[in-house]
Amino acid sequence: MSDTHGRSPSGIPIEEVYGEPAAGEFPFTRGIHSGMYRSRLWTMRQYAGFGIAQQTNERFRQLLDAGQTGLSVAFDLPTQMGLDSDAPRAEGEVGRAGVAIDSVDDFAVVFDGIPLDAVSTSMTINATAAILLAMYVVVAEEQGTPRNKVRGTVQNDILKEYVARGTYIYPLETSLRLVTDIFAFVAEENMLFNPISISGYHMREAGSTAIQEVAFTLANAIEYIDRAIASGLEIDDFASSISFFFAAHSDLFEEVAKFRAARRLWATIVRDRYGGSDKSCRLRFHTQTGGSTLTAQQPLNNVVRVTVQALAAILGGTQSLHTNSFDEALALPSEDAARLALRTQQVLAFESGVAQTADPLGGSYYVEYLTDTIEREATDLLDEIAERGGAARAIQSGFFQSAISQAAYAHQQEIETEERVLVGVNRFEEDEQPSAMASPDYSVLAEQQRERVRATRAKRDSAKCRTALERLGEGARGDAAMMPLIVDAVRTRATVGEISDTLREAWGVYRPA
Repeated sequence: MSDTHGRSPSGIPIEEVYGEPAAGEFPFTRGIHSGMYRSRLWTMRQYAGFGIAQQTNERFRQLLDAGQTGLSVAFDLPTQMGLDSDAPRAEGEVGRAGVAIDSVDDFAVVFDGIPLDAVSTSMTINATAAILLAMYVVVAEEQGTPRNKVRGTVQNDILKEYVARGTYIYPLETSLRLVTDIFAFVAEENMLFNPISISGYHMREAGSTAIQEVAFTLANAIEYIDRAIASGLEIDDFASSISFFFAAHSDLFEEVAKFRAARRLWATIVRDRYGGSDKSCRLRFHTQTGGSTLTAQQPLNNVVRVTVQALAAILGGTQSLHTNSFDEALALPSEDAARLALRTQQVLAFESGVAQTADPLGGSYYVEYLTDTIEREATDLLDEIAERGGAARAIQSGFFQSAISQAAYAHQQEIETEERVLVGVNRFEEDEQPSAMASPDYSVLAEQQRERVRATRAKRDSAKCRTALERLGEGARGDAAMMPLIVDAVRTRATVGEISDTLREAWGVYRPA
């Protein structure tokens, strides 16, 4: 919250919002809360995780000490793909893209000294989301924190994995079963947890336009809602816990308009299609600045890019924000760069005045025109997806993938012909060599992690673990709720790989056509 308490530096009184409709009113174009950042700032949630659990715990503590207000966990590729660190397919990838998690004991180290009833945690995990959520629940349990005090978000957005990232494991239908099981578990346990974060970010990173980002993200959300309702849930039992995850790129006004249009469009869909309450109609979203916009050339320019992108997210009304570090095009963020990325948010929050009034660009002829146009064109795309049978069928037919590929190709052509300027890349270049960045010795870290998972297997009660995995397999082959069975397996110290292999055996794996 700004320290000027509703006045400009010159003493001019500032209202919470200007014009009608007000923020906090359907269709929430101007924001989901009446006071927006005057009453509560967005959560500053820097994405972090690398190497082994102890290193990630140290980085989390540094960020919390620097004023971060929420945690966001990055997992390495073996964890995302349901492989233990000592699996042959994990070779060369342990701890590289995020933290290596093999068992609940690793997760306990990640959150050592961090009380889970006092911090909100976001987990970027999809195919193995149910396992990592179960581990988080067990860590909280063993800290003495009841489930209804646990707060955070699990990404759990498997559809976009088939479109843009590729970290899927199981066939699409069984993957969607896991998604809706998580919805039900969170609702039944009365957890303060978002059971899904539907991600346009990764589709934007793959090359989609802003309009495609809105349409494809909301199409996926419609698919999830339809599946949840078909499983027996009521719209107002879970819709208010759905969150979204968008990118913020560098065209300031288009990005602000994108967020406004997405909010208005989603509110209309949930009310008109599902009869949802106002609470269910509010589109809450996390934003990350554009990783694909960062350049290895003149990397300090990325500080400016990230600031513009963060400003777009804030002016667009985000609830949570991650600002990329300027050196991420070269290596994992250094401690100093990660701190500067957080300080960027803090300067915007406390020095720029952007928190003084809701939707400060509302009423601008240009922004309103862009908002209306994005909403209209995204609606046209949603109608086309519906004609193709919905998001799942459109993804299986390759419609999303083809549209994004075409957009990415057009974007790259614009850069190569200099129709689109990238400062330091195709204009204002300098003769330079990229700075050498320090990197941890991943081979040493991987061996430490392999030893750790072997030790976990050696000291656990093998009979209890085997029984829990057998029950999990039986439930998967039937129609049992999966989350309680996964929690039971996690509690016996079954590993990510063992649980995933049990489900692979029951369900098979996805093979792209």
